Amino acid sequence: MVPVHPLETGRRSSAPPIRVNRLSVQFQGKRGRVDALTDISLQVAGGEFVALVGRSGSGKSTLLRAIGGLTRASTGRVLIGDEAVAEPPPQIRFVAQDYSQSLLPWLTVRENVRFGERHAVRQAGDGEFSIEELIGYVGLSHAIDRYPRELSGGMQQRVAIARAIASRPEIMLLDEAFGSVDALSRATLQDMMLDLWARFGFTAILVTHDIDEAIYVADRVVVLKEDGRGIAADVSVNLPRPRNQLETREHPRYLEYRRELLEHVLVGQTPKKAKAA
Repeated sequence: MVPVHPLETGRRSSAPPIRVNRLSVQFQGKRGRVDALTDISLQVAGGEFVALVGRSGSGKSTLLRAIGGLTRASTGRVLIGDEAVAEPPPQIRFVAQDYSQSLLPWLTVRENVRFGERHAVRQAGDGEFSIEELIGYVGLSHAIDRYPRELSGGMQQRVAIARAIASRPEIMLLDEAFGSVDALSRATLQDMMLDLWARFGFTAILVTHDIDEAIYVADRVVVLKEDGRGIAADVSVNLPRPRNQLETREHPRYLEYRRELLEHVLVGQTPKKAKAA
């Protein structure tokens, strides 16, 4: 039987849940102890898309790094499925904001993406796809033999995303992954990531300062308190999928979510309940 090509289906794989249990992270700074996160608890279902927002210094990136095993918990713990995270789990991939530092400059687009494939987390029943097909899917067939220095910022970030996908992760951690490109490239990357997420079924957690971006991509938007001492809000985003840059952002409920989240982040007051759409 010929395997079904994953790029041609809406198949959702089974990704493990993530549980953050009473997590606190402290650092020793020049002026003493810094409490980056205090008593954070959060659950993310397998295959869910969650956005983390909050003011600068609220601990968004620290939480993401703790989930990915790059930052050690001072108290509490993070579990992927039933396994406690003590180091970077093999099924997780990061895509960071600084795309210029994430790619290997001496490798071409094809070679950078193939590097991800060499570190793939293989799963039984996975279909096969070639590196060339994946590069074509992210719109870079014409640049397959170029080096990173020959690409625009948006193109470099597409390479970074394709390399992560080539490794077949169960969980993608995105730290301001769309924040260093122009507005049009950012919208393109958002839509590309949503399509890849829908097709491959990985769990996605995005750190962003952009409330509109958070609402557009996510199933849930989690707002961290300004001082990192807990979660200020956890808002389910019930907007139709697939999302569309024009139709989604004009949806009446989208504007209600925007107001509610902005009140949490900017004003700090308990928002009034929005009327049902």
